[in-house]
Amino acid sequence: MPSPAAALSYAERAQLFAQLGALEQAGVSVERALGIVQLRPQMQPRVAIMLRHLQQGRDLARAGQLAGLFSPLEVTLVQAAQSAGSPARLYQRLADGYAQRAEQAKALHARLLLPAAVLLLALLVQPLPSLVAGDLTLGGYVWGVLKPLLVFGGLWFVVRHLIQRAEQPAAAHASLLDEGLMRLPLLGALYVRRNLRDYSESLGLMLESGVSMFDALPKATATLSSNSLRRDFMTLQQRVLAGASLVAALQSLDVPDRAQLVGLVHTGEASGTLPAALLGYANRQSQTLASFQTQFATWMPRLAYALVALWMAYGLLAGASVFTPALPM
Repeated sequence: MPSPAAALSYAERAQLFAQLGALEQAGVSVERALGIVQLRPQMQPRVAIMLRHLQQGRDLARAGQLAGLFSPLEVTLVQAAQSAGSPARLYQRLADGYAQRAEQAKALHARLLLPAAVLLLALLVQPLPSLVAGDLTLGGYVWGVLKPLLVFGGLWFVVRHLIQRAEQPAAAHASLLDEGLMRLPLLGALYVRRNLRDYSESLGLMLESGVSMFDALPKATATLSSNSLRRDFMTLQQRVLAGASLVAALQSLDVPDRAQLVGLVHTGEASGTLPAALLGYANRQSQTLASFQTQFATWMPRLAYALVALWMAYGLLAGASVFTPALPM
């Protein structure tokens, strides 16, 4: 089995889903579409593997997962979209989202080059006087340079792990990591918003295509990547299946913009336009997420540069690097 879909970059995911979406809208069959889809040469064999799994009778979402093209969360979203009739709209949303994230990641990396270069230069230069004076051994100098780089590398590893966890379906049981993601300042609320966006869009697409509420609710709940949220929405699902209206069941949820969601659903139920109301709410959440990602890409490099400048100033005032190790001479 190929390596996980995480090996695909945001740009490659955007390319994949844009091609699938365009071919789906053109009425091209899935098997024929996979013969047309083009990725970079290293990833192209996965398309052939996905086609082979389809020909063996597996559904589209499962075939994409086995080929290493779809992430676990994308699998649940595609399965929900298939229940709605056609995944074309989902493909387009995923393509747009990944394209935007690819551009933001590219801009962020470019903007972080200067503070990273300044930090590396400071790590190399600040301990030099002590090394030349003989107060610091060569081993101490090398460790003083490597130690902060290892710390920053560890932090980057943790951030990437959190991002990958956020893109996976909820685990069978709640974990400390799952709870911690929701409690992170600012980022926790965004994590919840993304879950709500996926849920409301999946539910809206299915209801719009004529899938009954009874069948649509479990599939929409499966798109949630937070175990805590999935537990809350399973309770909501039980209340609706027991006869409560969706707007009444939503009252018990503790989520961002609950009043907005309740208002839209109430209007949708009263006017018979519930699918459109849910899709409208999903679009608003997408806009909020996109706005945050743009601001993050703008301000993160500035913050990093400011922290590096403060660290350098502190080192100069203190007469030694913050990271100089206390090793025996």
